[in-house]
Amino acid sequence: MTRTAPKNPIILIPARLAATRLPGKPLADIAGTPMIVHVWRRAVAAEIGPVVVACGDGAIADAVESAGGRAVMTDPNHPTGSDRIHEAIGHIDPDFRHDAVVNVQGDLPLLDPAAIQVAVAGLADPETDIATLAAVIEDEAALADTSVNKVAAGFGDPARPARALYFSKAIVPWGPGPHYEHIGLYAYRRAALERFVKLPRGVLEQRERLEQLRALEGGMRISVTLIDPACLGVQVDTPADLARARRLVEGSS
Repeated sequence: MTRTAPKNPIILIPARLAATRLPGKPLADIAGTPMIVHVWRRAVAAEIGPVVVACGDGAIADAVESAGGRAVMTDPNHPTGSDRIHEAIGHIDPDFRHDAVVNVQGDLPLLDPAAIQVAVAGLADPETDIATLAAVIEDEAALADTSVNKVAAGFGDPARPARALYFSKAIVPWGPGPHYEHIGLYAYRRAALERFVKLPRGVLEQRERLEQLRALEGGMRISVTLIDPACLGVQVDTPADLARARRLVEGSS
């Protein structure tokens, strides 16, 4: 079957309350609105297709639906967001009308909607199974920080996507030149998502604790496009991140 650019994508936002470092964070109040609603609104603003929040908890669904959004309940015990969106798309679209699924993390309340558009555009290459994003690491402290996930990709032209060769918490590649932070927003071809969730956990995935390595170990092709790090806004993972997001949102209103 010939593969072409997706024509009918859908955005899914996986969310659950049991976050380790910031429990209950999808419902954290930011300028009077739950964080998950901020993310849903930004995903809607991307205007690439319908947006659904894949919930592990009824309270998240209630918050989204109260704001006018759509939510679908999923097993609260899924180990990853990919597993959650896979269950959700099975409920929403069992007939495979949507040919691409975009996984937007639920902790990006300041995400630029254009970043979602860029990720989907990465699937224009028929050889690409999964498209994702990265940003140049400018800060030496961030480069050394093992909580900052890096991607190794050879950008001959920084304005064009490159193939992801490896992901790591370590500094890769060795030698002088730019390094890139991986931004965990994924656009999957529908068939690629089906294949990905059925792959066994890879040796490198378990060692690095990065599930995208499962795709590489399974022979899948991941495309990476560079974006301005400001497009990401703040990824809320800690109380300090939440305080910063609140300041930025309140300052922009």
